[in-house]
Amino acid sequence: MKILVLNCGSSSVKYKLFEMDTKEVLAQGGIEKIGLKGSFLKLTLPNGEKVILEGEILEHQSAIEYILGVITSEKYGCIKSLNEIDAVGHRVVHGGEKFNSSVLITDDVIQKIIECIDIAPLHNPPNLRGIEAIKELLPTCPQVAVFDTAFHQTMPDYAYMYGIPYSLYKKYAVRRYGFHGTSHRYVSRRACELLGLPYEKQRIITAHIGNGGSLTAIKNGVSIDTSMGMTPVEGLLMGTRCGDIDPGVIGFLMEKENIGVASMLTLINKHSGVLGVSGVSSDMREIESAIKEGNERAILAMKIYNYRIQKYIGAYAAALGGLDVLVFTGGVGENQYSTRWEVCKNLEFMGIKIDPTLNDGMRGKEMVISTADSPVKVIVVPTDEEYMIASDTLNILSK
Repeated sequence: MKILVLNCGSSSVKYKLFEMDTKEVLAQGGIEKIGLKGSFLKLTLPNGEKVILEGEILEHQSAIEYILGVITSEKYGCIKSLNEIDAVGHRVVHGGEKFNSSVLITDDVIQKIIECIDIAPLHNPPNLRGIEAIKELLPTCPQVAVFDTAFHQTMPDYAYMYGIPYSLYKKYAVRRYGFHGTSHRYVSRRACELLGLPYEKQRIITAHIGNGGSLTAIKNGVSIDTSMGMTPVEGLLMGTRCGDIDPGVIGFLMEKENIGVASMLTLINKHSGVLGVSGVSSDMREIESAIKEGNERAILAMKIYNYRIQKYIGAYAAALGGLDVLVFTGGVGENQYSTRWEVCKNLEFMGIKIDPTLNDGMRGKEMVISTADSPVKVIVVPTDEEYMIASDTLNILSK
């Protein structure tokens, strides 16, 4: 069975085409700058070669039409006909309280995703545009929605509620939802497979850290807490997001800077985090270069970044009643061994012993990096959200 996975952002569409019988990736790539000058499609050939195809791509339907054209083309294609695509799986960022698992997309499901736009105004609309484009271009092809928030719907109420009037929760669904759920679900299961441990009996912390980042506490196979909140701003220091902040600071800055809600949201989402503190970049590679040059603000940004991760690990170990497995994933978690070391080096008291030889220089592959006698197993697992989406799609269709 061939399943196409789509991840539609505000100005981008990422895709992967899987042959699920063999778990082979037949095609992958993405379109950037949709509706902007200089839009292009970047694809990866089976031999690893990157190809860039430039063109004017004005909206998501034409972007997806372009992708479908490429994967059936004589030069870059891998299938002869669109009829070979058996299903399409979509990443949908926010399912609110309406979805606790992946679902076959129907008109009713689409309406419920629309109802979640108020709590995900930046993310759900482009996700919906992808769904509508496939309805138009492949009208008989079944579609499945896989929600970032679904995995965290097992959180208890005392973990997801905010300390605001309960009436506002009932009226506007203001609560913590969490994100990166597909990634946390994949890497936690994969870690237990690699370690030979029963997933439903482990206390696991998954650290999905990159430009965006979140930690999740998983007990006996279910999420019991996660660091992101109603929006992806809460929690860790991120590339451009501020993470945890005293809400009073927001009102204070709005008054002092004489800015409105939209400008404040832009400040905490786009101009804060590692970028805001360092004044250098949100890219960790550039931050590391600045640190080597002695840039004090870059050093401070990295200290805050690592400290927040470490602090959440301690908090979630308490919430879990102990810890069996710590998993690193995401762009930083998979590749930045200095952060893994700084996060773990002072956690020996809770059973985390990292092996510097295994950790140093290790990038982008599955590997245990804890010592043989470490009570807590520390492992790096590259995430594969697209495969998880394809797998959910296959499971739903098989039912």
